[in-house]
Amino acid sequence: MGDTYEVVCIGRVGVDIYPTQIGVPLEEVTSFGKFLGGSATNVSVAAARYGHRSAIITKTGDDPFGRFVRAKLDELGVATDFVGTDPWLPTPVTFCEIFPPDDFPLYFYRYPQAPDLRIQVTDLPLREIAEAGVYWSTLTGLSAEPSRQAHLAAWRVRDRRPLTILDLDYRPMFWKTEAEASRHAEVALSHCTVAIGNREECRIAVGETEPHRAATALLERGIELAIVKQGPKGVLAMTADEVVEVPPVTVEVVNGLGAGDSFGGAVCHGLLNGWVLERTLRFANAAGALVASRLECSTAMPTEDEVEALLRERSS
Repeated sequence: MGDTYEVVCIGRVGVDIYPTQIGVPLEEVTSFGKFLGGSATNVSVAAARYGHRSAIITKTGDDPFGRFVRAKLDELGVATDFVGTDPWLPTPVTFCEIFPPDDFPLYFYRYPQAPDLRIQVTDLPLREIAEAGVYWSTLTGLSAEPSRQAHLAAWRVRDRRPLTILDLDYRPMFWKTEAEASRHAEVALSHCTVAIGNREECRIAVGETEPHRAATALLERGIELAIVKQGPKGVLAMTADEVVEVPPVTVEVVNGLGAGDSFGGAVCHGLLNGWVLERTLRFANAAGALVASRLECSTAMPTEDEVEALLRERSS
């Protein structure tokens, strides 16, 4: 306690159980790898890889997987001061199937409820949230109580400080209806200054999938920087004064599931460093591509040197 963090994230954590066999359905897979996972957790790891003081606000179960999560966070340089333990609920696990280049079905085991959705207002390090250079949260955090009230309390103390980032992160299995997710997205956007999402997530948040219209709609809701990810078409970012579009960085895809979190961590890095928007987006695209070329997510997050090396390679 008492430390100031450059990046504070709140949200999902768990253990990814990913097959080591590519192109094989789960019912036929015979070997798996075990990795730290969860979207917000991956972003906190990515930030730490770039040398930022990073912390995650989350909860695990009181079980071996919970102990694994804490050990990996420590190993990867993410502060665990705000990682709680639920005495009753198990640490979530997530399975996937790997069918490159673009088919990676996910199977979340977060029943009866994930501990990270049991974060309460009293669990929040409010001073650290208020003072962080970047505060990162996800739409998923609003899908259940008491996490929803905790997120709202954190945003109130944050008071729409710059680099209050919302990952639009829409997973339909976490919501009763699309309409419910859209309603809570409107609330979340009213508290944040940066929004990041793909076209489908923008449809849920603001009812638009065309990138320029989606970004404009996000700005109309008070967002200062809107970033719309377009997969193989690259990424678009918009502020009140600037529109930037950059192409993707192509790689041979192994597992695309962590690319978005790597992109997000790299955006945090660029914004904290005060880079111009185009440089930030090009760097983030390359960071996402590097993770897409690897099997795991959190431990695949690249260093700045790795990202810059890929950018040099592509420009030569």
